[in-house]
Amino acid sequence: MNRLSKILLRTAAAVCLGMFLSVSQTFAQTIDQAALDSIMNESVKFWQTPGAAVLVVRNDQVVYMKGFGVKDVNTGQPVTPDTLFAIGSTTKAFTTAAMAMLIDEGRMKWDDPVRNHIPYFRLGDPLASEDVTLRDLVTHRTGLSRHDLLWFASPWSREEIIRRIGYVPLSQPFRTMFQYQNIMFLTAGQAVGTAANSTFENFVQKRIFDPLGMKASNLSVVDAQKSADHATPHVKKLVKVEVMPWRNIDNIGPAGSINASVRDLSSWVRMHLNEGMFEGRRLISADGIKEMQMPQMVVRLEGRWKLFFPEDATTQLSYGLGWFINDYRGYKLVMHGGTIDGFRANIVLVPKEKLGVVVLTNLNGTQMPEATAYSLIDNLLGLQRRDWNNSIQTEAKKYEAEQVKEITGRIASKKKDTRPSRELAAYVGTYEDQAYGTAKVTLNSETLTLEWSSFKAVLDHFHFDTFSPKDERLATEQVIFSLDGRGEVGNMNFLGVNFKRMKSR
Repeated sequence: MNRLSKILLRTAAAVCLGMFLSVSQTFAQTIDQAALDSIMNESVKFWQTPGAAVLVVRNDQVVYMKGFGVKDVNTGQPVTPDTLFAIGSTTKAFTTAAMAMLIDEGRMKWDDPVRNHIPYFRLGDPLASEDVTLRDLVTHRTGLSRHDLLWFASPWSREEIIRRIGYVPLSQPFRTMFQYQNIMFLTAGQAVGTAANSTFENFVQKRIFDPLGMKASNLSVVDAQKSADHATPHVKKLVKVEVMPWRNIDNIGPAGSINASVRDLSSWVRMHLNEGMFEGRRLISADGIKEMQMPQMVVRLEGRWKLFFPEDATTQLSYGLGWFINDYRGYKLVMHGGTIDGFRANIVLVPKEKLGVVVLTNLNGTQMPEATAYSLIDNLLGLQRRDWNNSIQTEAKKYEAEQVKEITGRIASKKKDTRPSRELAAYVGTYEDQAYGTAKVTLNSETLTLEWSSFKAVLDHFHFDTFSPKDERLATEQVIFSLDGRGEVGNMNFLGVNFKRMKSR
């Protein structure tokens, strides 16, 4: 073959390769809009979701973005791509992204001792308290279980919540087990504010929202409700879906307070899929993104986690830094869900395929975002579709049955025809715990009432010295009084915490 022939052959090959790549890229961007519409409509109907918004990003382009259903069952206004939803714990990745930015600037490190940034932070175990790092906070491995009632509906400030958790005993040895813990993410967010000489909210606004053009997004339910286009939270009671009140969760902000639309989240997803770059500007180093998406702590695939990560598609589950990492039918997923009163959310990245999916809904306590996201991913990756709605709902019913069995078992254990050991007036008093603060028991006529945090619940006698608080938020709890050797009412166990009775002055 002469030189001219070789040149012509190479040129032809290059042209063919260019055509192939062009066709491949075009094919990659082509999606079946009608099929995705069908998946969404089917999911909204199956889960009885009032409204939902969905986003698909592929190869740095928004290829699908729509609203379905209504923002409020009472007004009937339709959901749009600009409708704000509370995105719950998907906020956690914003917190770790903020940390990664500060790490890029040398203002903190993942393995900094927490006290370098939050001097008043401590853990209940002295050795763990000395060694705990920022990385420990955002990988749920401090040894603390949830203790969400220290922030949920509580009157306490962020600093006071962080101080209080320091008196709670660890439920597992330090760094040995994954235990989801919101207050640790609150602490990480406070560290962001300290390192930035600002506040967590200001840093996220200026360094994440503004550069990404997330103009509608905010970090408070107060601001969300001021928006002209926001979804309303809903709850399903028996078979009816009803509007429910917004809950102010500003005191736990860095763990779950962001409100956003799918349009705004499209920029967030693109930035992550582009390893920290957004429209030619680097916001986070590639190493920072890699660290966030790297497994840090093994998560046992059991209990409630099986609702979100189905066993027949997932063989391993880990937690990175603000993200779950799992395999899914041969693909690596980086994802996180969000749950807060009346809202559910799910953000899923398939990094190798440059694919991102977001599903936001305004209905409390369903697995609709996960089931829908898996169905969308199956379609987008050309996988054989599975009926994730029925499959995940079946698993959810099993989990709910286990919870009901535990409650009914407790009810069945009730000893009939018993009475309290002492007259009701003997239980009246003030009870205290270093972490959980003051609880008061009062007597009105023939009824005891418990006041703690923002809760005020009548106590129904269960049996012996055990009472049940009449508050649906405390439906699984009991109040158990104990007597000392002289027959006097001593301590009170509530929320698994042993409150000590204070002596009258």
